[in-house]
Amino acid sequence: MSSASSVAVGEQPLTRVKARSPWLETLRRISLYTVVRVIFLFITVVISVYLTILIANMGGYVDKMQEGEIAERVAMRIMADPVMRQLPVEKRNQIMEEMVQVERKRLGLDTPFFVRSLLYLRNALTLNLGHSQKMTSDSGSRQVRLILLERLPSTLVLFATSNLLLFFMSVFIALMLSRTYGSFFDRLIIALSPTSAAPGWFYGIFLILIFAGLLGILPFGGMVDAPPPPTPLEYALSLLKHLILPVSALLISTGAVSIYNWRTFFLIYSSEDYVEMAKAKGLPSRMIERRYILRPTMPTIVTSFALTLLNLWGGAIILETVFNWPGLGRLYYQAIGLVDTPVIVAETVIYAYLLAITVFMLDFVYALIDPRVKVGEGAKQ
Repeated sequence: MSSASSVAVGEQPLTRVKARSPWLETLRRISLYTVVRVIFLFITVVISVYLTILIANMGGYVDKMQEGEIAERVAMRIMADPVMRQLPVEKRNQIMEEMVQVERKRLGLDTPFFVRSLLYLRNALTLNLGHSQKMTSDSGSRQVRLILLERLPSTLVLFATSNLLLFFMSVFIALMLSRTYGSFFDRLIIALSPTSAAPGWFYGIFLILIFAGLLGILPFGGMVDAPPPPTPLEYALSLLKHLILPVSALLISTGAVSIYNWRTFFLIYSSEDYVEMAKAKGLPSRMIERRYILRPTMPTIVTSFALTLLNLWGGAIILETVFNWPGLGRLYYQAIGLVDTPVIVAETVIYAYLLAITVFMLDFVYALIDPRVKVGEGAKQ
């Protein structure tokens, strides 16, 4: 008896170890997956940002353009100085060359482009966005961080309103159409879906011509009236009035095809065998939609919603330009036109970080909303 009890007592720690091993294995799997995923996403961000630096600098050709601009500015400065004009040509050229070299050294153009591209990469990855040489913010600052922060609220107002409205409207209308397959409104959405072939700015031009040019009931563009209204209420009403045309252009451009895509997606899940079995059992239609249609589609809905929020950062280059909207898209357009590398790289690196974080978090969100998904075991399934 004593020997049996001693064996039982001796086996207790082993039993506890076995009971804990699944949790330890899960923790080990998730930790390994997290480390590998973070490293992979970081490498992807590094490659994309470095390619952006190379493209924005045109492989170093922008440096030659900048050196030409430096020589031109120095020459104009010397010729505008009466004392300099009286000097001999050789002396004047020597002074001009010295001033050009000082300016080149100040801007770092005296180092090879490959070395400076790596410095650009380090500063971009650490969000040391630096200063813009060709743009200033409304407050007069040349810091890229302040330039972006001043344009960000305008883009968020426009695209948060339009994209979130489009997303929720598309999902709910598509769910309604999936219940009434073949109805008049269902056929109408199918007929209107080709209208999304044209971009939002295309419809925006016609809306401006009709409602601003011909009827004169809405503004041509901008974010608020000029001068801006003095009171918060008048400012909000002016902002809403200026939002009507760009938001309408985006909804007209992508509304029908978005509803059509979601409607088709819900119809596919509605025809599954388990849905037919639930209908045969006499379950209410609302319960069937909630449990057997919406629940399996939640990962796709969450992914679409996350990418919708992510797209708020970039804005729309042509649409914001057409409506003269002071957002990040228009800023990006101006930076490309001026070959302003710091602004171009800053917008790209922030978007790359946001995209990497979104992709990383979605893996864990999938595991929370869908019990079939296990983090780190995608290859085994």
